Amino acid sequence: MKALRSTILGPVVATLLAMVIGGILVSAMGYNPFVVYGSLVSGAFGNAISVGNTITASIPLILCGLGIAIAFQSGLFNIGADGQYWVSAAASVWVGYHFTGLPGWLHIIFCLVVGMLVGAIWGGIIPGLTKAYVGSSEVITTMMLSYIGILLARYLIEGGPMQQKGFNPESPQIAQNTQLPYFNQTLMQSQLSLVAVAITILAAVAAWFLLYKTTMGYQLRAVGFNQRAARYAGMRVTLFTIIALCLSGLFAGLAGAVQMLGVDHQLLDGFSSNYGYTAIVVALLARNNPFGVLLAGLFFGALTTGGQNMQIVSNVPAALTDVLQGLIIFFVACERIIPQIIQWYRRRRSLHSSVAAS
Repeated sequence: MKALRSTILGPVVATLLAMVIGGILVSAMGYNPFVVYGSLVSGAFGNAISVGNTITASIPLILCGLGIAIAFQSGLFNIGADGQYWVSAAASVWVGYHFTGLPGWLHIIFCLVVGMLVGAIWGGIIPGLTKAYVGSSEVITTMMLSYIGILLARYLIEGGPMQQKGFNPESPQIAQNTQLPYFNQTLMQSQLSLVAVAITILAAVAAWFLLYKTTMGYQLRAVGFNQRAARYAGMRVTLFTIIALCLSGLFAGLAGAVQMLGVDHQLLDGFSSNYGYTAIVVALLARNNPFGVLLAGLFFGALTTGGQNMQIVSNVPAALTDVLQGLIIFFVACERIIPQIIQWYRRRRSLHSSVAAS
């Protein structure tokens, strides 16, 4: 119970401190912080459409965040979720406007599976193999492949084989029977899909079950905690390094597929909002707990949708939400660094005391 309270309390305090510092900055700029934050909250949760927009914006953040959390728990840093998101979105869209003879439910499953497989391959094979057998940094390889994936997806719709006839950089729309239905007529403007919400919740449950209720999850966390000890215990560190990065890419691929089937319905130039990078902050704030990722993703989805209303109502630049994200990262990092500094100071003090006594 104490560990659970500590796990929840730290991110909450970090978020509150970030909000307080953000309020001070806004006040120094000459704005009323209560009006600013009030417009932020009303823009995110003020009515049914706003709630739908917030949930819709949080879904790709949550799914990418789950993958990054698995990588972090395994001692790895997947910085390339955005590229995995792009290539998986492109693959699921290609499947979505081909194979139109399939029944709708089977076609949807096919699109989702292809998106997940492409994400797993893109995120896990090259970074995983080079990390496991050559010792290269997965930070560099995933980041480089991220740029390649983004540029590849853009090429496909900018003069490439997926560009729809005409001059606009966009692909054909996926088949009607593969488009995830909206929740209801009232929330249609928000593009909220109950199927997408269900997939996201099931993905969080699956990630939690994998990490904490299976032998594979235990081995992944053991490798992340101490590779040398895990190898001494007989665990195949190289194999689980590859598996962890593949799983991380799989969830990012699921995010791209769900976004295409539930919201965009076609590949558009610039459709991504840096979900893969924001999801890193989501995983950090959630302390890599899958259920925490649900709440953290919803919070950052609220920042995204509420920030637009905040700019309109209070004339504060929407970039303030980026400042809040940076402050949250800072305080989350401080929360982990400060105890280490205190321990170092205590060890140094005890060492001086023992030397003085002798």
